[in-house]
Amino acid sequence: MYTLPKIERFNQDVLSKYHIYNSVFITLPFDSIDNTGVLLPLFTETCETGFKKQETPKEIFDFFSNKFLNNASETEKIDLMFRFIQYIERQIVLFDAIEDAAFPEVNNMEGRGSLRDIKERTDAKEKDEELIEFLENFNVRTVLTAHPTQFYPGPVLGIINDLTAAIRLNDLFKIKQLLAQLGKTPFIQNEKPNPYDEAVSLIWYLENVFYETSGEIVHYLQKNILNGNAIQNQLIKLGFWPGGDRDGNPFVTTEITLKVADRLRTSILKCYYVEMRNLKRKLTFSGVDTLVAELEHKLYRSVFYSKGEIYITLDELLTQLNKIRDIIIEKHQSLYLDELEAFLLKINLFGFHFATLDIRQNSKIHNIVFKDVVDYYLNSKSNVFPKNYFELTEDQK
Repeated sequence: MYTLPKIERFNQDVLSKYHIYNSVFITLPFDSIDNTGVLLPLFTETCETGFKKQETPKEIFDFFSNKFLNNASETEKIDLMFRFIQYIERQIVLFDAIEDAAFPEVNNMEGRGSLRDIKERTDAKEKDEELIEFLENFNVRTVLTAHPTQFYPGPVLGIINDLTAAIRLNDLFKIKQLLAQLGKTPFIQNEKPNPYDEAVSLIWYLENVFYETSGEIVHYLQKNILNGNAIQNQLIKLGFWPGGDRDGNPFVTTEITLKVADRLRTSILKCYYVEMRNLKRKLTFSGVDTLVAELEHKLYRSVFYSKGEIYITLDELLTQLNKIRDIIIEKHQSLYLDELEAFLLKINLFGFHFATLDIRQNSKIHNIVFKDVVDYYLNSKSNVFPKNYFELTEDQK
């Protein structure tokens, strides 16, 4: 059986499913005006017709209200418009979840540009050594930036994640439950998010997407291209703007920067704790189980009982895990070694910081600080700067 073209796969796995699940969504009763979902398609059709006739937004809505709303007051009309917006916001989330769920079907995950494709083309051209040399000198730096319009509240992110999983399984009952939950969960917070809130929203992606994905990429390369040898190069680096970008957000303070840095550390330790807990269920061998339990306990205290301090250092964690690794190889036939090495790889990738907090400042502030530094040296009779430094041209400076 031949593979359908990409556009047909998209129509089948994304567009068709969206129409099906959207028809379920718009019939769910969320509010006192329980026909909002029914009126929305009619309003859409009215807008399309009015737009073709080059009517103004007011003319379009007046036509719609005269035809479909019986003697509605101005307040009721405005209220309905807001409810339309609420529905549309959630339809966008639904579409995103369906698109995410169908991504492996719509896109060729093993095609050109994939890790498997790179390996196979390298093998075919017998350029393994060149690829290894390239990997030892290459890294990609992914920077997570902050933009208020891109943020969903934490509960909404959780629903999106669960909805994507349910759509993959075609679990209609679960999907309907999640759509109902989505309809009743507020998208807009009562207060404008501060820089720390923005950082917490983005850290969700670090924990739930980048932690696993980055580890899987590097693990695949080490296992299949470097024959199990470690890449002596930090192949993937993560940058993080929220909480450090004072140029883009004047509300970022030193306190917030430190608070975000602490949250990043706590988040990566939490990821390590969860992974350590999962390994504990597998590494139950004599001579290993006690070492694993000790690490799990220290990570647990560092995450859930810490008030800024940690109960284990990075070196201690790596040393103990490598000790466990040696015991597994020597005494336990390398059972679960692959999972342990994947964990070690993540620790080498993320350390105890998870992502580099990028500190950016407004250039005017830099100029003030630099002037203070120069003034200090000029007043101290130092020869570092000439007395007429501020009178020099830019090139002379």
